[in-house]
Formats: sequence, C-alpha cells, structure tokens
Amino acid sequence: MITRIVKLNINKEKINGFKSFFEKSKSEIENFKGCKHVELLQDINDSNIFFTYSHWDNEIMLNKYRNSLFFKKVWETTKLYFSGKPYAWSVKSINNE
Repeated sequence: MITRIVKLNINKEKINGFKSFFEKSKSEIENFKGCKHVELLQDINDSNIFFTYSHWDNEIMLNKYRNSLFFKKVWETTKLYFSGKPYAWSVKSINNE
C-alpha cells in the first residue's frame, strides 16, 4: 500500500472554497480504481496549511490516477487556491514489505 501526502498552502481568503471543492471531489477520487481512502487534514498551528492524505493499492495505481484527465482537472482547480508551493510525498510502510 502507498500513502500519498500532499502539503498545500492555501490562500487565507480561499480556504472555505478549497474545503468545499475538496469535499465535492473526494468521492470521485475514492472511486478511482486503486484508491482506498482520501482525507483532508488541517495544520493545528497554521490554518492556511492543509494536507491531503490518501491510500493506494500500489504505486502503479497511484500513477494511473496522477496521469488521468480527472486528476489534471482536479489539480488545475486546486492550484487556484494556492498561496505557496505544494510539496508531495509518496511513502510506504516498512512493516508491509
């Protein structure tokens, strides 16, 4: 299983719009083949920082999603809310090798 974590710095004036957009997109992302879970987390020390947290069957399925037209649409819209550069990590548990 692959976990994808993306750190997003969201423009303060656009936080509510971003949250709404995420909730509208969440079920479609979770319905993408290979996706097991998607969640939005907010930093407790900086209300402009959010993390998307998702679980995927494997890296192949994650990459299929990341190369899809749906992802391109979601990412292009998400970028409209940014106030800083996003950072992304794909990680796996070392206990499940």
